[in-house]
Amino acid sequence: MARGLGVLFFVLLPAAWIVAVAAVEGANDGLTAYEFTRYLHQLLFVYWIGPDIGVYYLSHRITDPQLSVGQRLAAAQVMAQVDLIPRVCLSLMLTVGGILTEFVGIPHPAWQMVGIVLLGPVWLTMVLIIYFRRGTALGDAVTKIDFYFRAFMILAVLASVGWSFGTGRLTDTPWVGSKLVLFAVILLFGLLMRLRVAPLMAGLGKLASEGASAETDQMMAASLKRTKPYVLAMWAAILLAAFAGVVKPGDRTADAPVAELSSIAPR
Repeated sequence: MARGLGVLFFVLLPAAWIVAVAAVEGANDGLTAYEFTRYLHQLLFVYWIGPDIGVYYLSHRITDPQLSVGQRLAAAQVMAQVDLIPRVCLSLMLTVGGILTEFVGIPHPAWQMVGIVLLGPVWLTMVLIIYFRRGTALGDAVTKIDFYFRAFMILAVLASVGWSFGTGRLTDTPWVGSKLVLFAVILLFGLLMRLRVAPLMAGLGKLASEGASAETDQMMAASLKRTKPYVLAMWAAILLAAFAGVVKPGDRTADAPVAELSSIAPR
């Protein structure tokens, strides 16, 4: 648990630092609420894809029969710890992104803004329960809930995009809709990958309890191979979403964002 808290501290440290600097009297460097929210959005992206690449690398260490059982189990432990970082980032991305779009002039009705603000903390709580209580009845129950919650979020995000385009809210900022669709695609690939990684996790349990065997090694390697297309597709979708956020294809709005905190008040 201490290592997991250390990981979270490492993720949130830059955000805490910039808040502290902004609060120093006489050190006004022009930092606005919009800039801080944009910084958080970029931070989540970096810590999402970076550690995720590390997780994929460590997964190959787990399935390497040339390594000892102890080395493979140690790699699995480190992989689980590192994997917490992209999971945290994923859970907060829609909340931070939603607030950011409010700053750039896309108003949200009250019911939608309430959902956006509450989504991050609720999703993050599930992620932390799954990590810190894994192997317990509560952890297993929340893991199942998380699977169906992500499936629901796919439909909810797509429905929100369709409603937003239908009402003309995204006419001037179609790139926002494309980013949301890509987020839904990422969730879908993640669920499909989770189904195909189940034999790998089962094999890991056998490795810990029974030791290495040719049958277990083959099962784990085959499972990992089946997940590769989804992993690569997820990374491509993340990069495309980041590209859309920078280039903003089809954008018709003014360059200057709405930088007052009052701009995020529900409408």
